Amino acid sequence: MMIMKKQPIRFLASLMAILMVAIAPMSCDSQLDEPLERQVLVEDTDYTQSENMFQLLTGAYELLYALQWETFPVVSVRGDDVNAAGDQFPLSETDEFRYDRSFWMYNSSWLNFYDDIIKFHAAMEELLRYKEFAPNPSEADQYIAEIKVMRAFEMLQLTRLWGGVLIPTSSQTAELYTTPVSTREEVLQHISDQMDEALDFLPNVRPNQRSDVRGGISRYTALAVKALANLELKDFQKVADATGEIIGSGAFNLDADFYELFKIPGKLSNENLLELQYSDFGQSSGENEAYLHAFFGPNNWTPAVAGSSGGWGFWEPSMKFIKFMLDRGETVRLETSVLFTRQGIELIQSDPAYATLPAFVSNTTRDGDIIGRTDSEPNPRAIFSSGKHYLPSNQLTPGRTAYGTNKNFIVIRYAEVLLMHAEALVNGANSAAMTADQAVNEVRARAGMTALNGVTLDNVLDEKFAEFGMEWGIRFYDLVRYDRTSELNHDGRTYSADDRFIPYPLAQLDILPQLGNNN
Repeated sequence: MMIMKKQPIRFLASLMAILMVAIAPMSCDSQLDEPLERQVLVEDTDYTQSENMFQLLTGAYELLYALQWETFPVVSVRGDDVNAAGDQFPLSETDEFRYDRSFWMYNSSWLNFYDDIIKFHAAMEELLRYKEFAPNPSEADQYIAEIKVMRAFEMLQLTRLWGGVLIPTSSQTAELYTTPVSTREEVLQHISDQMDEALDFLPNVRPNQRSDVRGGISRYTALAVKALANLELKDFQKVADATGEIIGSGAFNLDADFYELFKIPGKLSNENLLELQYSDFGQSSGENEAYLHAFFGPNNWTPAVAGSSGGWGFWEPSMKFIKFMLDRGETVRLETSVLFTRQGIELIQSDPAYATLPAFVSNTTRDGDIIGRTDSEPNPRAIFSSGKHYLPSNQLTPGRTAYGTNKNFIVIRYAEVLLMHAEALVNGANSAAMTADQAVNEVRARAGMTALNGVTLDNVLDEKFAEFGMEWGIRFYDLVRYDRTSELNHDGRTYSADDRFIPYPLAQLDILPQLGNNN
């Protein structure tokens, strides 16, 4: 599809002149204390112009793709696979399970999700009005179903972060002031039910096979979101059924090149069930729709293509993850997941058990980018960086210099479907689609690892650790789901039972008193 501009303030108001004031992106020091309110409806919309329905859909994708840079770290920082680096002290504190409810990132993430969800409701409500006059009402049904999946995915992130949250039922934001807090279990069941409602209206194709919205949401995306919600509920048979349908479709396969999957060649791969799409349109200057990958990048490097910008140094694979991967004999997954500095390599080798490292462990990537400082001084922020959020400088469109620009952001992969399937089966679920051994070994084969027989839950969780390091907090949510939280006690961290959910943002407690009652 043509990638829309990442400016939520233009959503729907510019596309359809229908509604709303959007919340503009905030800077790091913004207080973000504006309540979720202010909706403006524009009268006299001509609902007989059903061709405008597609603009509502593309506006919803615009919102989904406009993931603000601060939201992903809040969702993902607490696992033992990643460390918060740099000088964002409250983010580092979050990584160590010391939560400050006044931290601007918490409030911003809350607002980002709810702002999207309210606008998703607005789009669905408008689509229902168009449906009354549409020559093809099923088109409106499909678009509403796609937006339901977007909404469900964001609701999943909300409940993972805060547990009990509010479930909006319309675009009327004033209703939030009286909406009761739903329990985590209620939210997850709501997500699963919403996906059941959406399934039959969605295209029964792989996302990259869609001709109208290439890479857009399909039936299989909804099944994956349903599986994720039921995995959190530990309803393993529903997980097996949903993932089994995806596997049984034969529509998906693991990308043959794990390294390139997270780079330009991996855009719209057959492996991806959901990805946020960006583009510089192949032009050296001018229009450029991009995620702010600089957050993840090394703050000091010597790129193979001179003039390419570095990053902020705020996102660092953990030493525990790196040693775990070395102990397993991982090759391509470790090389892909971690960018090494010379200082980081020396720190690994200071442990006698790791004095000799594989040749691919280098501060020069296979694409020729040199990571970190080249002198004897330590890097001021991070000694490792996330390779999954790295775009080699030689893959930048000539003339573009911003770190990671033109790179998509993968959200759900077929590898996760396979390993959720295995996780459900080792927990007692049944499936004719594939055995747990087959699912795990398909993922391992791509990584060049030997096959396992009689896989256990330990094997599945270890495989997910290796496969999904630095991706969407998967590791943290796996560990807390099984009360294996002692594994989070690494490098001075101490996790307690009260640390599963972050506190409600202080600014939201001031305007939504029911949150305080739930706390």
